[in-house]
Amino acid sequence: MTDHVFIAGPASWNRIVELDRLPEPVPHMQLALGDWETVGGTSAGKALSLAGLGRPVVLHTLLGGDAEGERVRAALTAADIELLAGNGGATERHLNLMTRDGGRLSLYLTTPDDSDDAPAAEVVSAMAGAAVIVLDLAPLSLGLIAAARETGRPIWTDIHDYDGEAGFHRPFIEAADAIFMNADRIGDDPLPFMERCISGGASLVVCTLGADGAIAVDQRMTRHTVATEVVTVRDTNGAGDAFMAGVLDATLAGVPLPDALQAGARQAASVLTTRHLHPSLDALLGA
Repeated sequence: MTDHVFIAGPASWNRIVELDRLPEPVPHMQLALGDWETVGGTSAGKALSLAGLGRPVVLHTLLGGDAEGERVRAALTAADIELLAGNGGATERHLNLMTRDGGRLSLYLTTPDDSDDAPAAEVVSAMAGAAVIVLDLAPLSLGLIAAARETGRPIWTDIHDYDGEAGFHRPFIEAADAIFMNADRIGDDPLPFMERCISGGASLVVCTLGADGAIAVDQRMTRHTVATEVVTVRDTNGAGDAFMAGVLDATLAGVPLPDALQAGARQAASVLTTRHLHPSLDALLGA
């Protein structure tokens, strides 16, 4: 068995516009503090952080034959990520309006077309040989759940700002051994939902709490907490993905959960200091 991580889900090309506040829903003029283009997508963020930690990564995503797709390919392959890129017709593109404290409004400019075809043989092989399979929220990953379960490999997922009700998330939650999320929409207390996930068969559930760190529940229903690392924040894009990547890498190295959570906090802090998903992109795309 190899030690690579298989990740399936979005990679995109984004324009980031930094604002002092998110726009109000009324006609008005607002001055931007800055703007730049960069790689986006939750799966790309996890892959970049894992590769930066020295962990071999296979990323399965959808890209187009357009200029944006070539930029994404170039950036990810330069980071030593093995790409299994399906033909999405067009590369996913976002316009993200951001504030420095983490506020975000994402406008999806283009989305790739996903087919209902069975997973390619190379994708199934990459999953079967992985130490862990990460399935991010996307139609592409939804179509891989059955094949991923058949491999018997651990499945990790990131349900982001799940509200406790959205149906699209349910198959990911039911299939996953480890579930990561944030507390933005789950209510005042995420613990009841987290504990239900453990009762339902998950072995680990982690909820990030922004500046308040993160809380985790393990398979014994033991609660763990971790504080954030203190850094000067330049951009918050990708911090949650980096946190999950840090925890995953440490877990594969045999590190106990409290220390793995600390590793996640350190990895999240490392991407808060760059305007890209990972500092490794600074040299390629501009610091």
